[in-house]
Amino acid sequence: AVGALRRALSSPLAPALVGARGVCTGAGGRGVGARAWRVYLSGEIHSSWREELAAGVARAQLPIELSAPNTSHEDSDDCAAIILGMEEKRPNWDRIGASMNAVRTRTLIDQADVVVVRFGEKYRQWNAAFDAGYAFAKGKPIITLHPPSLGHSLKEVNAAANVVCEDVSQVVQTLAYVIDGALPPPKDGDAFIPIVERLGKGNPNP
Repeated sequence: AVGALRRALSSPLAPALVGARGVCTGAGGRGVGARAWRVYLSGEIHSSWREELAAGVARAQLPIELSAPNTSHEDSDDCAAIILGMEEKRPNWDRIGASMNAVRTRTLIDQADVVVVRFGEKYRQWNAAFDAGYAFAKGKPIITLHPPSLGHSLKEVNAAANVVCEDVSQVVQTLAYVIDGALPPPKDGDAFIPIVERLGKGNPNP
């Protein structure tokens, strides 16, 4: 199996792993010497969503360092057996592998400013729900990412999340707003009505 480090360095994610810095175009601004945000990308490993998100971060020139679990399914299954030796029974094989992978996962979640958790339509990545729970217990802001069809089955996870997104572009836009105060055109287009016009002032006597 190809080593995880070699894959990480050759991945399209690699430029974003060291952070992408640029000129602020948002209303909030970040100024000289602004901090880099650490964003951990948890969840399904069978699609290119991480690469798409990294590309969006780079285009938006956001000061973000992305991290992720080992995204090789085979390596994450066999890592401990390769290093420590094979086990006779599957539960033991899985246990030592999960424990070894948890060293990376817990460390990077602990270091993260924001945790993005992706649930796919085909590959649900049940361990992603555990990552979300761990991040919540650690007080980390959580952004979930999944198609609308999974909303009901993930309602408890989404209730603990700060933001629930349907596609990668919404995650990038959320990060751009949080970091820079930059907002995209409204999702509802010309139908969008500001809250003051739609529902009135929250405090009529400021």
